[in-house]
Amino acid sequence: MTRKQRHLLTRIIVAAVLFLAGSLLHLPELAEMAVFLVCYVVVGWDIVWKAITNILHGQVFDENFLMTIATIGALILGEHSEGVAVMLFYQVGEWFQSYAVSKSRKSIASLMDIRPDYANIERDGKLVQVDPDEVQIGETIVVKPGERIPLDGTILKGFSTLDTSALTGESMPREVEPGMEVISGCINQNGLLRVRVTKEFGESTVAKILDLVENASDKKGRIENFITRFARYYTPVVVFAALALAILPPLITQQPFSTWIYRALTFLVISCPCALVISIPLSFFGGIGGASKIGVLVKGSNYLEALANTEVVVFDKTGTLTKGSFAVSEIHPVGMEEAQLLELAAYAEDYSNHPISLSIKNAYGEKIDNSRVSDVQEIAGHGVQAVIDGKTILAGNTKLMEKAHIKYTPSSAVGTVVYLACDGKYAGCIIIEDEIKADAPAAIKLLKSAGIRKTVMLTGDAQPVAQAVAQQLGLDEYHAGLLPGDKVDQIEKLLAAKQPKENLAFVGDGINDAPVLSRADVGIAMGALGSDAAIEAADVVLMDDDPAKIALAMRIARRTLRIVHQNIVFALGIKALCLLLGALGIAGMWAAIFADVGVMVIAVLNATRALYTKDLVRKSHP
Repeated sequence: MTRKQRHLLTRIIVAAVLFLAGSLLHLPELAEMAVFLVCYVVVGWDIVWKAITNILHGQVFDENFLMTIATIGALILGEHSEGVAVMLFYQVGEWFQSYAVSKSRKSIASLMDIRPDYANIERDGKLVQVDPDEVQIGETIVVKPGERIPLDGTILKGFSTLDTSALTGESMPREVEPGMEVISGCINQNGLLRVRVTKEFGESTVAKILDLVENASDKKGRIENFITRFARYYTPVVVFAALALAILPPLITQQPFSTWIYRALTFLVISCPCALVISIPLSFFGGIGGASKIGVLVKGSNYLEALANTEVVVFDKTGTLTKGSFAVSEIHPVGMEEAQLLELAAYAEDYSNHPISLSIKNAYGEKIDNSRVSDVQEIAGHGVQAVIDGKTILAGNTKLMEKAHIKYTPSSAVGTVVYLACDGKYAGCIIIEDEIKADAPAAIKLLKSAGIRKTVMLTGDAQPVAQAVAQQLGLDEYHAGLLPGDKVDQIEKLLAAKQPKENLAFVGDGINDAPVLSRADVGIAMGALGSDAAIEAADVVLMDDDPAKIALAMRIARRTLRIVHQNIVFALGIKALCLLLGALGIAGMWAAIFADVGVMVIAVLNATRALYTKDLVRKSHP
């Protein structure tokens, strides 16, 4: 509880004691009135002062003005207990709302407690702590066990495991070793690391994430903007309606003015739009906070709202549905053993850092003896020729086999095929595939169960590869052989074909997909841990490689919107009923207190549900 909240709570308690004393002790009239006035000053002076200062600044019609007019009016009419009760319960509601908001902010703040306090750097032979802002690119920092990595960089020395839960929402530690990239915000768990800094603090991952979280509330959704505009016009309308209610009926019916002024004051209390103005932003804030708990950063409530209305999800293939790292899946030797064919391929490809070459060398797994290899020639667009142990080896595609007049057996396998020949004779082939992510099939099923109407995959790969991946994952549609510009064209066609009120989300790795991410209704960056391009181009950033988070984020967005709609219907419904009863004289000031403070407390309680996601997480991981 903050100091301000404690101060307000103390005033509420003191005022409540005075209110009970004035109501129950049967004091003389003047003494009772004095007790109620003291009670009113204790609990309501700040509201009256805000109303006065706002009027002086040209902001007349707000809840402070409504409460001040209504309560002072009731006191003037001699309804001391009711006037004080309105202010007392209004402040109870304000305290409750403040507590709920601070609790939500604290929950998000603890989750996003990734801002490093210092960086260890060696200067003059000593290890000193400096502000992360002071560290330059290229300098070496030391991260001890238990410390938070302060800046993005490359490990120079040391082995450890990193706790990335504050960024990804996942508890599984990540093992790191020299040569690997590390990002700020992670906690070094057990080893001493020396890291060469690759980005200044202002450009680091942690700085970008903190900026996203801090500015998410600036991007309001359609409903939130509507409520803001609604309150702007609604409040002056009800003030003039209350004024008319106080003046016109007594002039027409000759009834006492006091009766209708009391009804008008009741009308003002009921009409206060606090429940909507407070609970709607709080609901979206809770939804964004709930999403960030599971490692999903939503850049604003407008994107959360768009995500809730998404019915079509389009995926990039490489790095999104597949790992983007190639692996040997099949070996088909001719006239030799599998191990021998793989060894020849690894030696022939040793010079290259191409992903295909790396996958073959990884599958071989042994140290390459360079003395066995000579006369390596790359044949552009075909493959490679090398002399290994005195034998001439060819490794490449069908064009290489045909160019060398090698009689080979074409493979019908899905994937990239590397054909090999030894001294002019066909030696077999190796099949290499981009591996499908282990959780990708389950992610597509979860999207279907979440109500997604269509799933589509776009890829630059050949038709057979795309077809195999689409069938394995159960996708509704796929488009193969696409250049980056073709992907934008396909998105345009899908956008034109979708139904009017549904949105289309594109999920990509955030590096090469910026044009498509920005063109879709919702751009979701997949596998974005440490990717600047993803954080900047996308509307929603998934901070790990789990595609199941997409369905979970959509469930969170939809529940947030349901909570928002519940609060709107509930608040407006109760207020409309009480306004009618108040104008007819059936509902008095106590009913008005419920219509204002009671509805606000219930709406705020409902709004805080958006922050809690455990039940949705369980549904998404059956």
